Amino acid sequence: VQLQAFGGGLVQAGGSLGLSCVVSGNIFRVNNMAWYRQAPGKQRELVAAITRGANTNYADSVKGRFTISRDNVKNIVYLQMNNLKPDDTAVYYCNADVTTSPSSSFTSSYWGQGTLVTVSS
Repeated sequence: VQLQAFGGGLVQAGGSLGLSCVVSGNIFRVNNMAWYRQAPGKQRELVAAITRGANTNYADSVKGRFTISRDNVKNIVYLQMNNLKPDDTAVYYCNADVTTSPSSSFTSSYWGQGTLVTVSS
């Protein structure tokens, strides 16, 4: 199973940026999906998560500015980021819990390679 993230870059404060992450490989079902981020010198933190049924959860710092969504057919998770702030500067990682076999409920957690988002003031 591989996760590949797209969409990072440099944006001015107040601007918008969209991230996407494609899950591919030996997949039976993609369950929970999420975006995390890690700023320099800080621990990795959860930004937003979404269940297969589209229930969402956001970090307080991004509520009202970021929107997570997913495509269950294409196995893609998106993160739309609006009104970006310099504090949003970080490497963003996608994460997915994947079931690889129809005969088992066992899931494994997989990570993408990270994509850098830089917000200038």
